[in-house]
Order: sequence, then C-alpha cells, then structure tokens
Amino acid sequence: MGSLPFSEQGIQLFPGGQLVLADGNADLLPCYVKLKARDMALLEAALAELTKERRFGSSKGQTTDAPGPLQMLTAKRRRRAYEQQPAGRGASSGHCHHRLPTLDDRTAVNPLLRAAYLARDKTRKVTLVIPWLAKGDQKTIFPHNITFEHPEQQEEYVRNWVRKRTDLPCDFSIRFYQGRYAAEKGSILPVGDPTAYVPKEEADIAVLEEPEHLCWYHHGERWTDKFKHVVGIIHTNYLDYARREKDGKSKEKLLLLVNQLVCRIHCDKVIKLSDAVQPLPRQITRFVHGVPDSFLQVGAKKAEIPEEPDQARFSRGAYFMGKAVWAKGYTELLDLFESHNKRGEPPVALDCYGNGEDLPAIQRQSDERQLGMKMLGARDHLDESMHEYKVFLNPSMSDVVATTTAEALAMGKWVIVHEHPSNKFFATFPNCLTYRSPKEFSNHLRHALEHDPKPMTAAERQRLTWEDATERFLDAAALTDKDQPGPLDDTLDRLAWFTHNTLTGVEPLRHIAGAGVHTRDNPISFEAYNPSDDDGCGLFDDRRRITPKSKK
Repeated sequence: MGSLPFSEQGIQLFPGGQLVLADGNADLLPCYVKLKARDMALLEAALAELTKERRFGSSKGQTTDAPGPLQMLTAKRRRRAYEQQPAGRGASSGHCHHRLPTLDDRTAVNPLLRAAYLARDKTRKVTLVIPWLAKGDQKTIFPHNITFEHPEQQEEYVRNWVRKRTDLPCDFSIRFYQGRYAAEKGSILPVGDPTAYVPKEEADIAVLEEPEHLCWYHHGERWTDKFKHVVGIIHTNYLDYARREKDGKSKEKLLLLVNQLVCRIHCDKVIKLSDAVQPLPRQITRFVHGVPDSFLQVGAKKAEIPEEPDQARFSRGAYFMGKAVWAKGYTELLDLFESHNKRGEPPVALDCYGNGEDLPAIQRQSDERQLGMKMLGARDHLDESMHEYKVFLNPSMSDVVATTTAEALAMGKWVIVHEHPSNKFFATFPNCLTYRSPKEFSNHLRHALEHDPKPMTAAERQRLTWEDATERFLDAAALTDKDQPGPLDDTLDRLAWFTHNTLTGVEPLRHIAGAGVHTRDNPISFEAYNPSDDDGCGLFDDRRRITPKSKK
C-alpha cells in the first residue's frame, strides 16, 4: 500500500470515541505498550466472573495489507500549499470522519473545530460523523430544551454553530450514527457498529476522538480493517473517574486493561493530549487543540491601554468554569479556599459557572464552610460578562487538558493551575501561574488580583490558534517505523480483536458489562430506534447517577 499524505486523503472524524480523518497519561513509558498475556488473562478472568455464557462468532473478512507510513509534508510546505491553492479547487476522493456527542460537551466541541480547520485545505475531504439520539435522550441532555425532529435539522444547527464560532465556511460533510445516552455513565454510547455508516469508498483515514470510549462495547468490523489509517485522540482521564467510585481501585485496574486492549485493536496511532492519562499502545503526547480566533480577539482588546489613565483593564476578580461535578476540580477548589481563609488571608469572592448533578451538594458544602462562592449556572465562556474577569482558577487534576484554561489564556487573563501533567503546555505561558501547595496557591492568587497580566506576544498567540494545533496534529498522526507492528504483534492484535469481538457479541454479557439492552446491532433506521425502558446499568455502573429525569 502506498503512503497516505493527509493532504490527499479523506478524513472521517468521530468525536466521543472516534475521529476518522473523515469523522469519529501517567509516567512516561515506551511509545509502544504491549498488553501482556498475563494482563489478557486477568481481563478474561474478570469478565468470566460476570457470566459463564459464551457465544463464539465467526471472524469477519479482513484485509491483510498493513498501512504504510504517512508521508507527511512539513508545516512550512503545508502552509505554503494552502496559501497558494487556487480558489474553488475541488476536494480529492479521500475522506476524513469525526464523531461528535453534543455541543454542550468540550470533548465534542474540539473535534468539531478540528474538522472545520482540517477542511480549510481544499485538498482534503472531511466528514464529521455525529450521533443521532432519540427524542427522549435529546430532551435529557441537550441544553436549553433544544431538540431535533430529523438529522438534517441537527446538521443545520451544527453548521450554524461552527460558522458563528469560527467564521469558517464549514466545507465538510456530516453523517450520523445511532447513539444513546447512558445516564449511569453520563455519556453517549454508539448503538451497533459505527463503521457501517461510512461507505467503503470513503474509508481512508479515521480519527477517533476518545477511541477507548467509542470501542468499549464495539462489536463489528475492526477500525483498522475498515480504514487505511486510524488515529485515536485521548481526551478524558477515565481512570480518575473510575477511581472516585465505589470499589474504585478494582474498577480502575479493569478499565486500564480494557482501554489498552481496545486502543491496541483499533488504532494505528494514539495521541494523548497530556501525560495525565494512562500509557497506551503506539502513543505520542501532543496538545493538538486550539482556541477559536474569537477568544484571541477578546485578549487583544484587553491588552489595549485604557483611554482613561485610572481605568482598570479588568473590572472583576476571580472565577472558575467547569461542569458541576466533584471530579471536575470542585473538591480541590473548596479545600484550597478553606485553607486560604484559615491562614488569615484576605477573603476572596469567587464566581463559579457550570451546571451538573453535583451542583446542590457543591453549593451546600461552600455555604457550610463559609467560602463565599457563588454558583451562577452555565454560561458561554465568550459571553461579554466573562471578559471582565482578571483571574481564572482551575485546580482540577482529573482533566487531560482543560480547554477553558486555553480559552482564558487567549482572553488575556491570569490562569492559576496545579503543577500537573495536564497543565504542562499552559505552564510555558507567562500568564500561567502553577502551584504545588495551598500556600503557593494563595500567594499566586494575591499576586494575580493585585497585578495585571502581560499582553501576549504574537508567537504566544500563534501557539494557541487552531491553525497551529492542526499542524501539531498532522505531525503527531504520522506513522513512524516503530509504530508499524511486526508479524507477531499483528497476529496478537487480531487475536485480541477476535476475543473482544466475540465477548461483545453476547447480548447478556453486554448488558452485564454496561453496554445496555439491544445495542449490539445497528437499527433498521433512526426512526425505528428507541432506547430500551431498561436502565442499562451494568455490574460496574453507579445507579445513583440515574435521576428520575434520566429514566425513560
């Protein structure tokens, strides 16, 4: 098989678990992490305890050609080619796909923006593949009571959103796959085999946003058999979420093995946004997200010298923005402010923005500890009311990389974050203050409130752009010689796929593992699918997350 330059291939993007170049962390370890036979045995033993039922299906047809290494253009050549291409040049026959869960989710928004910026190069044909949800699921998770009667209506909404955010023409296609909202997991899962929604002639390059999430229960064609090159992008530290639950240590160990298994099976290359997540096969660590120009424009305006000599550049103090769940940093935030107050530091008012199931508990804890925090609900980070804040706080250590931190930097604010692998990229900016102790946090907070942040240089602004992030992504996604599996590794990969595909083909076992009821096969049509009345909880799921509103 020939090389696959990104400039000449189609890209399928699958957010939420898969980004197909057409639409879909831990200590540093060797780039290629093997799932050893001992680990496979542990995984199979854990699953065997759940059920004694087994059903052995037949292996589907597979291609034997190994993907050749991507022949990548240098950043300079790609940029020059883009600038010199004639207007109206047609796209090639290649495709790229990307899967998107919901626009209220940063994990979904970043893949959408990636698709828009990849599509700027007219030599690529990019397809965004997003989930279609039944009306009941839409009402449960879409913000502001938004619902769609048909996929075309949702497509129009998505295009309007990205045009407003980026001023780009959105020259990418959109496809849908059937999804369902799993309330016990707080996320969208595929129903059936998502690869079936991509025509074979378009299956060039796949980028899987959160490949582990997308493939936990995947039963069907192997992604690397369907596509010539598959890149996974790791957004979420699921091990941290598992660790915080009941029996968290056991869940964490099992999930670590499952994540390694499915990434090994379905990805040629895995990009970790930071080393805050577990080691994975064929990994590389690179921050491949950017910030829309609209945030940088706010920062440029805030860098201007005020017209009045005594006029402050910022009129408000500190704030935090994040989904109102404990795992998103609220535990650390409350502890830091309690420590700050106990040391006799001047009290600091803090505004918090975000909705979530833990919002009442967070507010109650803040009030009981007299921390003076205001919970103000969800708000767009670009809203004019957010421009006046001088200091953004983000103590979360569960994030892989926090998009809100990048946005706050772009808006010209101070950001105060923990010294942590998830913040390594941001720590290189002068306006990012990292702390290692509660006392150091208080010192940084006092300094930031008393001094203005420095205006960013042109080079610093460029590093935050989506243009720069796209270049980093294209470089990181390239296959190197060490990424190519040898004959033995290829055989083990196929054996792992056969084992996983066989187990995920057993409906009772799927239900016990948390995949839900009747989710193995693709529905006849979107209109014909309705989620089961069964809550879908598996042996490892936390039923407390299922509120009356989320029950069918």
